[in-house]
Amino acid sequence: MHERSSVSELAEQLRRELDRYSPGGKLPSSRALVERFRVSPVTVSRALAQLSAEGLVVTRPGAGAFRARPRASEPPAGDTSWQEVALSADGSADLVPRTVDASGVTVSLAAPPPGVLEFNGGYLHPSLQPERAMAAALARAGRRPGAWGRPPLEGLPELREWFARGIGGAVTAAEVLVAAGGQAALATALRALAQPGAPVLVESPTYPGMLALARAAGLRPVPVPVDPDGVRPDLLAAAFRASGARVFVCQPLFQNPTGAVLAPGRRAEVLRIAREAGAFVVEDDFVRRLVHADAGPLPRPLAADDPDGVVVHVGSLTKATSPSFRVSALAAHGPVLERLRAIQVVDSFFVPRPLQEAALELVGSPAWSRHLRALAAELKARRDAMTGALARYLPELALPHVPSGGYHLWLRLPDGTEESALAAAALRAGVALTPGRPYFSAEPPAAHLRLSFAAVAGTGEITEGVRRLRAACDEVLRPG
Repeated sequence: MHERSSVSELAEQLRRELDRYSPGGKLPSSRALVERFRVSPVTVSRALAQLSAEGLVVTRPGAGAFRARPRASEPPAGDTSWQEVALSADGSADLVPRTVDASGVTVSLAAPPPGVLEFNGGYLHPSLQPERAMAAALARAGRRPGAWGRPPLEGLPELREWFARGIGGAVTAAEVLVAAGGQAALATALRALAQPGAPVLVESPTYPGMLALARAAGLRPVPVPVDPDGVRPDLLAAAFRASGARVFVCQPLFQNPTGAVLAPGRRAEVLRIAREAGAFVVEDDFVRRLVHADAGPLPRPLAADDPDGVVVHVGSLTKATSPSFRVSALAAHGPVLERLRAIQVVDSFFVPRPLQEAALELVGSPAWSRHLRALAAELKARRDAMTGALARYLPELALPHVPSGGYHLWLRLPDGTEESALAAAALRAGVALTPGRPYFSAEPPAAHLRLSFAAVAGTGEITEGVRRLRAACDEVLRPG
């Protein structure tokens, strides 16, 4: 009997027997259930997790499982049907759509059900986060003179200087704005650089959050294919000519999802093509601090080699720290900086000063460099564990590129594979993954999936997750 069948059958049996227990009453122990039904402890754990998700059972670590108490009666829900009319009235004439599809973003933000391994996560597992260093930095920051006052609208000068040094080249602190995370900075950049209804060039595939941002701003994403060396300059030039776009958004370093790094010979070419098109390049430098231990020297940001103000640079501390440590930089050269500043001020006023002070305390402490070194070693170990497990359990999945930075792998599925069916089967097997379709703004050339190795507890869970994925592939790729 397949494990997934055992789980569903055991859950149904326990569901039928719940009336034997009073609300709050304790169910038999996991060991007793294992012996009675002759199933594995994993099956018991998943069956109880399923009942917990249905609100029928409450599990308490160390105490066991209990029948859930009935919810207190709630007042009747109000009638919100009027909103359907209000939110859609004359919507066809909106240049900026008022409905936004965030499904491609929420898949990497939502926590999976209990017992499900998180291969879809977009942030570091708590064990990889510098929690002690962040807590100490926040405590020190709160005691700084003026820490709870209003900061300069552009950000603290010392933090702007730190970001400018990290970008390099001729970028100065005066050309840096402190923003509330990379997503907010990208939203500001798109609003500043393109008017509603305009096309915007994006890499294909690209981060679903970028596609959602563009569409939410009323922009039309136009795909430009990437290969293992990054965006293809010939196709970029053709896309500028065909679309008339004045913005190109790219991730030159460890691109999401492919992991590609823009090749040295293409860097100047991309800037030249954009300059000749009279266009801006929005550089999303989102994982520079998630380099692997074997990566070698990194190329400089595009903004460091851009005297003409073609590049609007976005860099963030979030990926290397915590999803709640939302501090980023938005850098630009020339008149566009004032437009970026004005939009950011109107949208959010400023990033809270205590968080900016904490960022300064963190990056200025010896713990910061130690964290980055340890993180580089751990990410390499996790990447190697996942590539090894894939080669062992799933050799039919193509892995065209093994990155030396970032937190995920991009796999091509066999022709004819239904991504949604595989994702559903994987979830039943106990692993959450990210289908490839949301990463494409047009029809994808093939089926893909993205597997994250940073959001789980360690290499043991990586190997177990790939083993579970093998079971899902057996169901979908070779049914019957």
